[in-house]
Amino acid sequence: MDDLDSAILARLQRDGRVSATALAGDVGLSVAACHRRMRELERSGVISGYQAVVDPQSIGLCFEALVFVTLRDRAQLREFEAAVEANERIVEALRLFGEPDFLLRVYANDLAHYQQLYDEVLVSLPAVEKLNSTIVMRNIKGRITLPV
Repeated sequence: MDDLDSAILARLQRDGRVSATALAGDVGLSVAACHRRMRELERSGVISGYQAVVDPQSIGLCFEALVFVTLRDRAQLREFEAAVEANERIVEALRLFGEPDFLLRVYANDLAHYQQLYDEVLVSLPAVEKLNSTIVMRNIKGRITLPV
């Protein structure tokens, strides 16, 4: 990866819908050369996909919580991870070193909906020993832009 690839990645992270013509102009390449580089970045897995960034509140998801999870038995680790992946309200899951074992980001409509999700889903995830929730007051920097 060279400086041109880094420039392409930086621009695409800011605006994934930028036209190839505008992108090529921004990084100083021909459109064909820019397309080739983008395809290679996609093929090699550097660019893993494109998606729309949706404002949670605009679709009624006004409650966000971070849930720290400690497992009682790591023998069920794969089952826990599969159950987390299957739940659409759990939008992010990070496995951590030390304790707790996981950090989950969960969205709900409101506090009552979160309580229902907590009581019916989170406590019944495989091997859960302890849950500790923290309510997100405001997301200051929610969009991931990697330094390239």
